[in-house]
Amino acid sequence: MATNETDRPVLLRNGLVLTMDDAHTVLTGGDVLVVGDRIAEVGVGLTAPDGALEIDASGGIVMPGMIDTHRHMWQTAMRGYGADWTLTQYFVWYYLESGKLFRPEDVYAGNLLAAIEAIDAGVTTTVDWSHGLQTPQHADAAVDALEAVPGRFVLAYGNLQQGPWEWATSPDFHDFVQRRLAGKGDMLGFQMAFDVTGDPAFPERAAFEVARELGVPVTTHAGVWGATNDDGIRLMHENGFMTPGNVYVHAATLTRDSYNRIAATGGSVSVSTESEQSAGQGYPPTWQLRHHGIPVSLSMDTSVWWSGDLFSAMRSTLGADRSREHLEAHGRQETITHCHLRAEQVVEWATRGGSRALGLDDVVGSLTPGRKADIVLIKNDASPVMFPILHPYGHVAFQAQRGDVHSVLVNGRLVKHEHRLVGIDLDRARREVERTVEHLLDSMGREAFDKGMNPDIPETKVLDNPYTYTEWDAGSAQWKR
Repeated sequence: MATNETDRPVLLRNGLVLTMDDAHTVLTGGDVLVVGDRIAEVGVGLTAPDGALEIDASGGIVMPGMIDTHRHMWQTAMRGYGADWTLTQYFVWYYLESGKLFRPEDVYAGNLLAAIEAIDAGVTTTVDWSHGLQTPQHADAAVDALEAVPGRFVLAYGNLQQGPWEWATSPDFHDFVQRRLAGKGDMLGFQMAFDVTGDPAFPERAAFEVARELGVPVTTHAGVWGATNDDGIRLMHENGFMTPGNVYVHAATLTRDSYNRIAATGGSVSVSTESEQSAGQGYPPTWQLRHHGIPVSLSMDTSVWWSGDLFSAMRSTLGADRSREHLEAHGRQETITHCHLRAEQVVEWATRGGSRALGLDDVVGSLTPGRKADIVLIKNDASPVMFPILHPYGHVAFQAQRGDVHSVLVNGRLVKHEHRLVGIDLDRARREVERTVEHLLDSMGREAFDKGMNPDIPETKVLDNPYTYTEWDAGSAQWKR
C-alpha cells in the first residue's frame, strides 16, 4: 500500500463525519475525499477517483485535525520529569538553573519528539511556544526539527534567558526570521512569544514594536499567579498593543477589567487546563471566558508534566468548568441542573478554536471543500470503548483517546494509518532524546538530577479526629478507648 504517495487521492468512506463547519453539520455514513493537499468533497456515497486510496471509516469518527495553541515542544525530551512540580519548581529548574544547559541539539531532540507525538495523537497543527532559543543555533535547531516531521507548526519564538526587549531587537533575531521563516506559508507559521511582567516602565514595548513591524502576532502567558497580572494587560492596552491576533495563554487570575479588555480588542485565550489545575497558574478560566464572550482554544503546555494530546485537554476542561459551576452554585445554596459547557463546544475549541486563534480559519479547522486536508479518523475495532457511538461530540471528548487515532492526514498527506505512523523515523527521535537525557544527567550529576525530579514533600499534619477509636479488641469485637 503506497500510503506515502502525496499525490494519491484519499477517500475516507462511510464514517460519522463531524465537519465542524459553521452549521456543525454531522454526516452519518459520510465520505471525505482528499485530492492533492485539499478537501475536494464531503458527502455521502462519493465516487472514488482512479487510483484513490480508500480508507474504511465505518464504526469511526472523521473530524478535522486538532490544533494545540501552546506547547513548549523543546521540553519534551524531559517527558514526565516534572510530574510532581509546582509552577515555582518549574521556574527554578528551567529559568534559573538547568534551562541554560540545553544545547541546540537538545532543542532539536525535544522538538522532534514533540512533533511526532502531536501528529500521532491527531494534533495536526501545533504552536511551538519555543522559549528555549538562547542563540540563533538553538532557533535553527528548533526549525530543523519541525521541518523534519510532516505536521503543520507555528514557531512562537522566545528566549527565557533574556528580556524580550533584548532578543527581539537583536540583529541575530532579524537575520533568523529572514533566513528561516520568510515565505514558508501555512505549514510553518510565526509568532513572537514573551510575557509582560507589569513593570510600569513597560520594557516589553520594544518587542511589541518589532512584532508590529514584522506583522506577526504575540502570544503571552497572562494571568499567571505571581508572574503576570492585570498590570501587564493594562499596559498592553493603554499602549495599543492588544490586537485580534494576540493569544493570551492561561489568563487564569485576571479581573473582569482585563477580560473586558481582551474581549474588546478581539484577542483569544489558550486554556491549558491540565497545567492550570496542577501547576498553580490559577483556576482554569473557561467559566469566566464564557461570560465575557472571549474566544477559546486549547493547549497542553508541556510534556515535562502532562499528556501530549488534546483528548486529555478536552476532558479536563469540561471537568474543571463544570466543577467550578457546581462549586459556585453550592456556595449560594443552589444546584446546577443543566451544564452550560457542552462536549460539542470543547471539540470546537480543539479544532476551530485553534484555527481562529492562529488566523488559519480559512485554511484548516473544518472539513469543508477547499480547505487544506488536515483530517483525523478515530476508529479502533479492537477497543470496547469505540461502540456504541451515540453522542459523537461526547465520544470524542470523554471516551476516545490517542490510542484510538487510526489515521491522520496533514496537508493531504497520510502521516498515520491503521494506528501506525507513516514515513517517520521514531528510532531516530529516541536516540536524540537519549543523548539529551545523558547530557543533562552528566552536566547536573545524579544527585541534582534526582532531586530536581523528586522535590521535597511538605509536612502534613493530620487533624485530631474526635471520632477516632484507638484500639480494636478482636476477642470482643468492640472498640476500646
